[in-house]
Amino acid sequence: MRDVNRTGILIVIIMGTTMAGIDSSIVNISLPVMSKQFNCTLSEIEWVITVYMLSFSVLMPLTNWLKNRIGFFNLYIGAISLFTFGSLLCALSTTLPSLLVGRIVQALGGGAMAPTSMAIISYVFPARVRGAVLGWWGLGNLAGPAIGPTLGGILTQQFGWPSIFYINLPIGIITVILSFKYLNVLRSQAKLKLPFDLMGFTTLTIFLVCLQYGVARAEVLGISSPEILTTLGVAVVSLIAFILLDRKRKAPIIDLELFTNYSFVSCILVTISRAAALYGGLFLMPFLLQEQMGYSEGASGLLILPNSVFMAALMPFAGKWSDKHGSREISMLGIVLLAVSMYLFSILDRGSNLLEVITAMTVRGLGMGLLLAPLNAATLSAVRPSEVTMASSLSTLMQQVGGAIGIAVLAIITQNAYNNHVLAGAASMRAHHLALREGFHISLIILLVTLVPAWFLPRRNVVLKDVDAHIDT
Repeated sequence: MRDVNRTGILIVIIMGTTMAGIDSSIVNISLPVMSKQFNCTLSEIEWVITVYMLSFSVLMPLTNWLKNRIGFFNLYIGAISLFTFGSLLCALSTTLPSLLVGRIVQALGGGAMAPTSMAIISYVFPARVRGAVLGWWGLGNLAGPAIGPTLGGILTQQFGWPSIFYINLPIGIITVILSFKYLNVLRSQAKLKLPFDLMGFTTLTIFLVCLQYGVARAEVLGISSPEILTTLGVAVVSLIAFILLDRKRKAPIIDLELFTNYSFVSCILVTISRAAALYGGLFLMPFLLQEQMGYSEGASGLLILPNSVFMAALMPFAGKWSDKHGSREISMLGIVLLAVSMYLFSILDRGSNLLEVITAMTVRGLGMGLLLAPLNAATLSAVRPSEVTMASSLSTLMQQVGGAIGIAVLAIITQNAYNNHVLAGAASMRAHHLALREGFHISLIILLVTLVPAWFLPRRNVVLKDVDAHIDT
């Protein structure tokens, strides 16, 4: 179908993922205001973030089954509508429990957006331009989290915290309207009435929820606390049960045969370790800039700008490069630059000048810009067209899990390092700086280890053949 408006399709899916991305970071800055209004403690208001994180991962494994059952068109519009309705519930909330319900509804819609968007790109765009398209889509996917805190602060100050949710309503409605205009071509997609793998979905959900809850709470309670050990124990048992059950299913919720595909496994390993290092490093960055170097919250936000600018500038270029030359070399260069940035952050201290901070941020942005689009392109090209939705769901899910684990691990490591330095006689501020330095060193090591699976990424983004019919190019 040569009359397909691929630009319109790309705009629609960028709008959806950008809206979800903004929401992932816009809420944090409003938590103190919410806490005062609902008269709750810090640990209670943190559930606004926690329930979103836990619920977000529940729908991802269902994306492939839903795609087969109702098609991309209905799945994407359903996800946008659910997210928009959840935003309305959040904005109208008058108690913490009602806000948490709204966040759960939001997350169920948001969890399907990124994997569905990646799968639609694979379905609509030919392989020769897919990396470049993923680069443009990635800009929208990352622009949301980047502008979320600033936008959230302005809206909360001027109009109150419900405005950070009300802003999603016009965006969501416009996205649904444009979806009917530009995504109609997806209605011709064949639908399959596959059986629902209830046991597989149940055991996988228990594993994901317990794992993420366990690593998040480990920061507060300690990894050796009975609650954390029990929660992580349940996660392990659930994972084993899931593997034993789903390997025998004809239509499993997750096709474990994907993990016999070495190229795909390499992409997933890079995704997990990259997320662990980057989210963990991002967790440490405000402590370095504000507590150690004395920058204000506003100045810290501005200092992250070079990172965002260079990342945005390079992502489309990196995507085009991967279309022509494959993903391996450019991804490895991105990983090396990210590792260098972690080293540069580790040597910053109160005596460092502004140029040194900007240099570290710039190198980080260059590394991110060179890595993300090629890695997504490699993930999609490593599998058959019929496996793309499941592969993109797994990639998005593993990115979230890797990020959660990275934050928890670095939080625990830096806290233990701080305690050890204090016991050794170091002053509190000095001990904190040394602990942060160790955290950045751990991120550096993780990224260097990531070069091993990155070596096995495909040198050419060749799409495997399949019997599935896709849109003609």
